[in-house]
Amino acid sequence: MILGAHESAAGGCHHVFERCARDGAHAVQIWTRSSRQWASKPLQPDDVRAFKQAHAAYAKPKIPTAAHASYLINLAARAPAIRERSTATLLEECRRAETLGVGQVVVHPGAAQDAPVEEGLARVARALQRICRALGPKPRVRLLIEFTAGQGSCVGCSFEQLDAILQKAGERRLGVCLDTQHMFAAGVEWTTPRGYERTFEEFDRVVGLRHLEAFHLNDSKRPLGARVDRHEVIGEGHIGLEPFGRLVRDPRFAAVPGYLETPPLANGDESYALGLQRLRSLL
Repeated sequence: MILGAHESAAGGCHHVFERCARDGAHAVQIWTRSSRQWASKPLQPDDVRAFKQAHAAYAKPKIPTAAHASYLINLAARAPAIRERSTATLLEECRRAETLGVGQVVVHPGAAQDAPVEEGLARVARALQRICRALGPKPRVRLLIEFTAGQGSCVGCSFEQLDAILQKAGERRLGVCLDTQHMFAAGVEWTTPRGYERTFEEFDRVVGLRHLEAFHLNDSKRPLGARVDRHEVIGEGHIGLEPFGRLVRDPRFAAVPGYLETPPLANGDESYALGLQRLRSLL
């Protein structure tokens, strides 16, 4: 696995590569805009140029990059106004990623709210289909649907739901990002040797390993099946260190980026350097 982290873009997106160097990241996920506001400032040519130069200078070949889409996006929403705004925002996010040369955009599919799950999944698929067609036939960015923790009425918390979205959308630009904490929270027992084998056998049967294009690497503050999205520092939560060893050593995922999204340490420092060090010790 190509081990990286979600680094801060404070001061300008190009500064993420300085933080990658600090933490020893070989892949990087970023925000290209605020994660909790609809409005965003346009990317300036100088910022785009600085990001591309820093990306090219950091390592050769260039390291994998991803952008995490806004948390406000809800493609499954029943309310047309929210769904339309979400679709437009995700399309803009993909175009920002293309401008920067970022390879992936990762999105939470959203919540069905008071509607049946099947309706929510269908709405997500239609929105993704519109976005992919608006981006055109030449894919410069991959759009990845993230496995969710199953909080409330959130969709995308089972392999069957992810497959339903992919099948209904029918777009080659789409893939999947598996979050280790979200799977655990949703009740997927991937942390034991037999559970690990069973989990990826099932994923391959239901979705297909060819669709798995990124991981979010997070320990969990809450126990198996809690259905709560609460990340913990690698090796310090209910998952523990050992299960990550099976994942990072798995030859099937040697070329797949894995991005840490773990919370700060008790002293306020970022936990990425420690997390990456711990994961590499398992290789």
